[in-house]
Amino acid sequence: MSAGSVAVAVIDDDVPYWDLYELGVVCTVFGIPHPDLADPWYDLRLCAAEPSPDRPPSGPLGFTLRTPYGLDGLDGADTVIIPSVPEACVDGERELPDELLHALRRAADRGARMVSLCAGAFALAAAGILDGRRATAHWMHTEALARRHPEVEVDDSVLYVDDGDVLTSAGVTAGLDLCLHLVRQDLGAHVANQLARRLVVPAHRPGGQAQFVEVSVPDAGDDGLAPVLQWATERLDQPLIVDDLAARAGMSPRTFFRRLQAATGTTPLQWLLSQRLARAQSLLEATALPVERVGQLSGLGTAANLRRHFTLHFGVTPTDYRRAFPGRGGGGLPRPRPFSVSAGCAPRPR
Repeated sequence: MSAGSVAVAVIDDDVPYWDLYELGVVCTVFGIPHPDLADPWYDLRLCAAEPSPDRPPSGPLGFTLRTPYGLDGLDGADTVIIPSVPEACVDGERELPDELLHALRRAADRGARMVSLCAGAFALAAAGILDGRRATAHWMHTEALARRHPEVEVDDSVLYVDDGDVLTSAGVTAGLDLCLHLVRQDLGAHVANQLARRLVVPAHRPGGQAQFVEVSVPDAGDDGLAPVLQWATERLDQPLIVDDLAARAGMSPRTFFRRLQAATGTTPLQWLLSQRLARAQSLLEATALPVERVGQLSGLGTAANLRRHFTLHFGVTPTDYRRAFPGRGGGGLPRPRPFSVSAGCAPRPR
């Protein structure tokens, strides 16, 4: 497994406060080495459309990006990320620079993995990279994205969309979810889980989880779903049914089903399956346990059942997946074939 190089295209070198989060997420995930998890880590470079290292910010709400890289820094990168675009470009008051769109097309044409966070989808769409593809952005911007780019299949209901070599995410924390998803693809579930732990965020939120869900205010003293879900993740090797989870949460099965689906966009059984598959991934990567034992510890049961679910969701068998990790029987397996995730549904191999 290889981390590779990541080039970040920043539209303006004068970055406003509200765009700093997405840029900071990318720098935090891909720019800080973790040699104990993977060595080498990612090679990150920030690429400004118009680098001006000596120019002060234009106003009190911005920071100047000082980088030696222009848009030619996108050339040769394995992954190209657009963390955001200026609000004026979202509103249609300003066009994106032609040189940026040309650079993005060049990168896509040579096979780079193209990624956008939040409003960065407008840049990929303007470059024609999203034509005929399913994509998302922050729910406040998806209507404008669909109106301005009708050739894009805009989905405003999900955290992120993995369409193989093109990935898009909603805003703010969904961008972090997508970045961790990329680490999971490149370096495996175990590394991604350990990195998430260091960042004090959930190890894996599936892309199909709902972006924005309106739920009623919990009753006083209601601790929510988090404790019972944590309890379940510590007992994945045990037989768990909805009635068990509901009883632990102090709810009726129907209420628990409704609450979990409202909070995550998925059903209890689908949530359990995704957690068990993630546990199986981690065990295959970090241990030499037999596949039969991995099935037992992940709660998927027999080796045959593990193989069936694993192949359906990831496009490779558990044994072939394990070969991708040094020390576990080999190396160099290509990434599992990409899939696209719909809210509340299992991944569909493509």
